Amino acid sequence: MSHSSIERVFEALASTPRRKILAYLSEVELTAGDIASRFEMSKPALSKHLRILEDAGLVTSEKRGQFVWYRLVPDNLVNTLGGFAASICPVGGPLKRESKQLKLRKAEAESSESKG
Repeated sequence: MSHSSIERVFEALASTPRRKILAYLSEVELTAGDIASRFEMSKPALSKHLRILEDAGLVTSEKRGQFVWYRLVPDNLVNTLGGFAASICPVGGPLKRESKQLKLRKAEAESSESKG
């Protein structure tokens, strides 16, 4: 990791809203709208946070249809450490558990769609 990329990671992690977004994405990929509604954040503010997280290599996005989906970059050491820190953090821990519940609900919904 170069010095400038380390700086971008520290800048990204310095913000509580960005740490919350990372915790919320810990188990599931979500659209920008999903994230914005969870944190009651304006679209411009959310876009800025997501851009900073992407520039730091912590989050990746993929446009599918009319939505952009965001997820953690799985092989990033910072995300691994962040996941551990989120699980013991008073703010991140509940968001990480909420993310796990979202993942389970999405899997159940997909399962019932494929059966029906």
